[in-house]
Amino acid sequence: MKKIGITTTVPIEVLIAAGFQPVDLNNVFITDPNPERLLSIAEKDGFPLNCCSWIKGIYGVCLSYGIKSVLCVTTGDCSNTIMLMEVLKLKGLEVIPFAYPDKPDSHLMQQSLLKLAETLGTTLEAASRIREELEPARNLVSKLDELTWREDRVSGWENHRWLVSSSDFIKDYHKYCQELEHLIADCLKCKSYPPQQLRLAYIGVPSVYGEDLYRYLEGNGARVVFNEIQRQFSMPEPGNSLAEQYSNYTYPYSIYDRIRDIKVQLKRRRIDGVIHYVQAFCHRGIGDIVFRHALNLPILTLEGNDDFFLTQHLKTRVEAFLDILKRSRQGSKHRPKALV
Repeated sequence: MKKIGITTTVPIEVLIAAGFQPVDLNNVFITDPNPERLLSIAEKDGFPLNCCSWIKGIYGVCLSYGIKSVLCVTTGDCSNTIMLMEVLKLKGLEVIPFAYPDKPDSHLMQQSLLKLAETLGTTLEAASRIREELEPARNLVSKLDELTWREDRVSGWENHRWLVSSSDFIKDYHKYCQELEHLIADCLKCKSYPPQQLRLAYIGVPSVYGEDLYRYLEGNGARVVFNEIQRQFSMPEPGNSLAEQYSNYTYPYSIYDRIRDIKVQLKRRRIDGVIHYVQAFCHRGIGDIVFRHALNLPILTLEGNDDFFLTQHLKTRVEAFLDILKRSRQGSKHRPKALV
């Protein structure tokens, strides 16, 4: 299958039906042994220092890994993607735009899917058959998520890793199913995490800190049991059609659609506190204002750029936040709403 890079989660059923192998460029970037090298490729070609590291990383991946075709999301993700497309064209790559509707409407989504299928030379009937083939993989990752929060048998990092990988199913959904089945079997044999451990929600885009953040939290008596956007990548509300599935996917739409989903999960998963990650130079960071108004739980906002690890300053802030949550659990009557 011909590889096609994707800049965020897209209707991969259409891509696979058209004979492409989707490759999530974000996942390739952040798991590269030397992500700084990929940033340097972009900066040497003129990308400014105050440009989002994910955009620069995607560009570096395209050039370093020999990606020839890229599906770029122009509406519903990052505004910088539009100019990234122009630079990729300059470098000779085939660039295909895809726009989510401006609101979660299945009729509008159907039109976007039809246009994408026509562009790639396939049909929505073929894509629907691929949707059925992907159902076991989506069911498995949903099971892993349930084992994370309901039975407390899965770490926040494993939850993140497998949910975020559902954007392209590690480029091979058969292999994804096999490996995830083994992991779930192992988790079912493990002892559950202690009930006194703090239960955290992680909202916002996946961070540049990767495993470092999750391991540090668990080393300090807390575990992420809700990864918001990563969970959305797995399509937790599939609906009855592709159009419904990608209309129920909250990330491309209004922050208020996300908040409705988040509030349900905060209550269901018995969350003690929220970590909101924002990427430096990203417009989505402004949404922190709305989250702090809408969510009645303590919130710690972390901003990352290109460090790829927790600095001592960030570790201190995380420790202080967890200390507040622990005190709140011990019976404080005045629970703080937010921590700057």
